[in-house]
Amino acid sequence: MSDYQHEVEELERESATAARLFDVRRIIGGLFTVYGVIVTIAGLMATDADLKKAQNININLWTGLGMLALGLFFLIWQQLRPAAGERAAEDMADEGDGGPETDAKG
Repeated sequence: MSDYQHEVEELERESATAARLFDVRRIIGGLFTVYGVIVTIAGLMATDADLKKAQNININLWTGLGMLALGLFFLIWQQLRPAAGERAAEDMADEGDGGPETDAKG
């Protein structure tokens, strides 16, 4: 394999890693999950005075559970449908394992 092909494959692997790290679904999912946990805990610790202000609806609990569900949805979605760069890197790795040689000899 030539140095050029090796360099291209290395850049593609780095690109796939960057796509995976900076996937918006991971960032949004992580933030919603963390905030959802915090707001859910606040809802579980609500006092009678807090509930009275909100017409006996534990809004923190319901909002926290909704945020937690949305955050987990984004994280699961990101795991089930990875970014295009990540799939390309996996395909390249599969081709390199005993696949036909595609080197041009000249």
